[in-house]
Amino acid sequence: MNSVNINMATSLNTAKPVVAAPLQSTQASVSVAVKALADVAIGEKCLVRQLVAPQGMPEWLTQLEDIGFIVGEPVTLMARGAFGGDPLVIRIGLSTFALRKAEAACVLVDVLESKVAA
Repeated sequence: MNSVNINMATSLNTAKPVVAAPLQSTQASVSVAVKALADVAIGEKCLVRQLVAPQGMPEWLTQLEDIGFIVGEPVTLMARGAFGGDPLVIRIGLSTFALRKAEAACVLVDVLESKVAA
């Protein structure tokens, strides 16, 4: 939603649509990768991109949505369990949850990289 597409719907308008330039800020987030939440590194800042249910477990999508895994919500992996990395400690919005790796694998995220705009 950083750009606006303007197109006058008249028979006299033959100009191409105008696209507004993205807004500049002191810090911009740029997506550098799409990963499953189970595969991100500890401390990486992410945004929820999509939920994908494992075969035979469609109710997991509803359960994840109910605890806050909504598209566009900020999420960070805070810690992994000692043996085998299970469970994962996840911060979603202002809440913190423990998820099994199988549940976290259902959450696709955009991994963000913070940069200072020039």
